[in-house]
Amino acid sequence: MKGDYQDLVDEISALLGAPATLENRDFRLIAFGAHDSDDDLAMDPVRTRSILTRQSTAAVRSWFEGFGIARATGPVRIPAAPDAGVFRGRICLPVRYRGIVQGYVWLLDREPGPGPDALAAAMEVADRIGVLLAQEAKAGADLSREFLAVITAGRGWQQDMAVAALRAALGPAAADGLHAVVCVAPWAGEAPASVPGTAAVCVVPERGRGEGAAAAVSGPEQALAVLVRLRSADVLTPAEAVAARLLPPGTGPGAAGARTAAAPAARTAAAAHAAAPGSRAGAPARTPAPERAAGTAGPSPAGSGPTAGIAEPSTGLARLADAWAQAAAAARAAAAQPRLGPVARWSQIGPYRMLSALAAAEPADDPAVSPLLSPAHGELVRTAEMFLDCAGQAGRAAAALGIHRQTLYYRLSRVEQLTGLDLDEGEDRLLLHMALKTSRLHGDRDPRLQRR
Repeated sequence: MKGDYQDLVDEISALLGAPATLENRDFRLIAFGAHDSDDDLAMDPVRTRSILTRQSTAAVRSWFEGFGIARATGPVRIPAAPDAGVFRGRICLPVRYRGIVQGYVWLLDREPGPGPDALAAAMEVADRIGVLLAQEAKAGADLSREFLAVITAGRGWQQDMAVAALRAALGPAAADGLHAVVCVAPWAGEAPASVPGTAAVCVVPERGRGEGAAAAVSGPEQALAVLVRLRSADVLTPAEAVAARLLPPGTGPGAAGARTAAAPAARTAAAAHAAAPGSRAGAPARTPAPERAAGTAGPSPAGSGPTAGIAEPSTGLARLADAWAQAAAAARAAAAQPRLGPVARWSQIGPYRMLSALAAAEPADDPAVSPLLSPAHGELVRTAEMFLDCAGQAGRAAAALGIHRQTLYYRLSRVEQLTGLDLDEGEDRLLLHMALKTSRLHGDRDPRLQRR
């Protein structure tokens, strides 16, 4: 299909003697014609940005739409506007199908410009582009509907019927291939018209997220589900690349690495601080001690932006519902624990693989831990979580939190007073650790937990 668009754009460029650019109705680039390298004015900022970023800015879109291009049925001439970065006038050929605008062909205008016959011939080509865009939109809508049905249908015969329908829509060759499911959450608005390298894309509405495994992503926010084609089960790079393109700029896998680059140094400092044995057994009496600044170590606030999760690769479509649950759980884990994200693989989220199943249900506070889960005790929660994350090693935890060890002991004694738990007992530690980690996954649904 991409080759068809390029051929038609080149045909229009030849007819009108000017470089043409094809964008969909959302001003996202589809194809563009080459321009004469000697003509420096052919690459004004608007055209350059469209080609390099594959889209136009909201300001440019508003400027062009102000000339009525969405309603026009024939060529529209738009004058230059240097203040808006439009250094050359434009000719816009609306691309329509059955009266509905599907996109736009843009040409740089020049004197004396193309005549009426050339423009009429170019509009005929634009009509052929409109047919292709409409067909592609319908096929994408069908795939989106069938994909959504598979990941939300639950178990039994409904699932079997949904899988069969998606298989028919994709075709046997694509349906039987190797795939990975990607979840991006939260997702506002509609699904993108097209995402390179994907087999299907759909928006999963809030709450309506199926039963069984698929219910593991239930929550107040809608999410984007993407089915990515893979070449090898050992290589998830295409899925990570898709996730990075769908996240806001500056939040790809590279950003995650930048955020965690200081972790080895922090661990070294913690090890140096922990000169004495790490367990609490035999620790000095925990009396109140002056607190230092907490520093920046420890859990970061969750819910600061969209995150993405990637399921384990699978062949065929039969296990897509389970894969969607994995991807959604990984996305929620990345939101709850920033060191995992913003793009997290299911295979790498550790205990959150099990905790996500607990978080699928509505928040149900443990009676012992419930008094601790309050905005008023956010510092105690942070301290207890870091202590447990450090396997009960007081020196490591104090160094990571940037506090004195006596301060750590004092806070832990307050945790024990509030919960009635004994942090020298393994099962009490396990209960508290599970409750705190699960509360992170529930943080988007329970306002009391949006505190760290």
